[in-house]
Amino acid sequence: MNLIDLLGTLLLAAGGFFFLAGTLGLLRFPDVYTRLHALTKVDNLGLGCVVVALMLRADSVAVVFKLGLIWALALLATATAGYLVAHSARQHDIRPWQGPGEDV
Repeated sequence: MNLIDLLGTLLLAAGGFFFLAGTLGLLRFPDVYTRLHALTKVDNLGLGCVVVALMLRADSVAVVFKLGLIWALALLATATAGYLVAHSARQHDIRPWQGPGEDV
């Protein structure tokens, strides 16, 4: 196994870990805002690791460019969707979680 294969494997494992962490955040966090944070931040990092691992194994510069474009579009879509969900929650007067014993 050469260095590129090893680095690609490590990046894929890291991407899988970040996807798992984002999923756990979605299931465990108390409100819509913290859940959005887990999904948008951690899943984008996981996707970045997977895309970079795939870029290392790409056969041509065109494939690397396409993978980069897919990642950029996914980042844009995730940021837009996260904003729209948070804005909608705010419009419906869904307040952020304050924790036990804290007043609003």
